[in-house]
Amino acid sequence: MSITAPEQLFTSEVLTRLFPADRADQFFDALLGDPSEGAYDIRLAFQRYDAKAKALAFALELHQRPGKCLACNLTYGLPEVFSRHPLINLKGVVAEIASLCGNATVKEWRLGTTQQVNKALHTVPLHIHLA
Repeated sequence: MSITAPEQLFTSEVLTRLFPADRADQFFDALLGDPSEGAYDIRLAFQRYDAKAKALAFALELHQRPGKCLACNLTYGLPEVFSRHPLINLKGVVAEIASLCGNATVKEWRLGTTQQVNKALHTVPLHIHLA
């Protein structure tokens, strides 16, 4: 399986459809009982495709909300939480990504460790390996 022009396939509109902006509010409502208590918004971002390895790299970007603090202790445990949480639904997101890749078979997917880009932006890498 080879994906031609992945940057054209995974446009900002497609990424927003795969991971809607309101999903963070739903997550914080379930987790904290109030979506306004959340410290960040979550966006799915495409990073690259390695044709040789049949690997896609995405990131869940955690953007600090105005007036909130994106402290390290709020984000470093997230890969474990995000990988299982039904509202985040990464299993479903990965399945939709595979579908966009011509119904490719997912060999495996995993989240990497949280990376601090700057004070207001942290990322959680999402690695997808296709068969």
